[in-house]
Amino acid sequence: MTPQSQASQLLASVLQRAGEGERVTVLDVGPALPETVAFFAAAPCTLHIADLFRDLPLLPEEDGITYLEQFRALLPLAPETRFDICLFWDLFNYLPEAAARALLQLLRPHLHPGTRGHAFSVHKRGAPEDSRIHGIRSADTLTLRARRQPLAGYAPMPQARLQEVLADFRFERSVLLADSRLELLLRRR
Repeated sequence: MTPQSQASQLLASVLQRAGEGERVTVLDVGPALPETVAFFAAAPCTLHIADLFRDLPLLPEEDGITYLEQFRALLPLAPETRFDICLFWDLFNYLPEAAARALLQLLRPHLHPGTRGHAFSVHKRGAPEDSRIHGIRSADTLTLRARRQPLAGYAPMPQARLQEVLADFRFERSVLLADSRLELLLRRR
């Protein structure tokens, strides 16, 4: 099935360094999509793809394994890895607050003050789930594919709460999309 396209007002800002020919290291927490891989293949970069959506929902911490331990198993990172770009897509809509904090704890040593992030959230907590897979067609165009089945654990945080949870990042800009989702541009503090 051919993916749909969606214009993005913020993605180009996140990808700016890659477009300037500067070597960048990218973390994509979604599945490996051919258009995303092709986009980054045209730029000097190291692309880390770790489909964290595949393993949702995470086990509750009461089951004896912490969220941090689960993320360490899902996202093994070399100590010297430093990300310039993090593509979180809509992952935070599916993580409990404690899990989102654990992911940031794992990533913290791998971020630097110039790290930029891109994510989707919701304008209103009761917004319906948008269960699509995101990819990159160009610096200002995303691709959207329907998921085979909805993901478990959809429980988006209000934007103010998400900002508190993602305290390592400053929310530089947000754009309200027609479907009541928010597109977020993040920068490491």
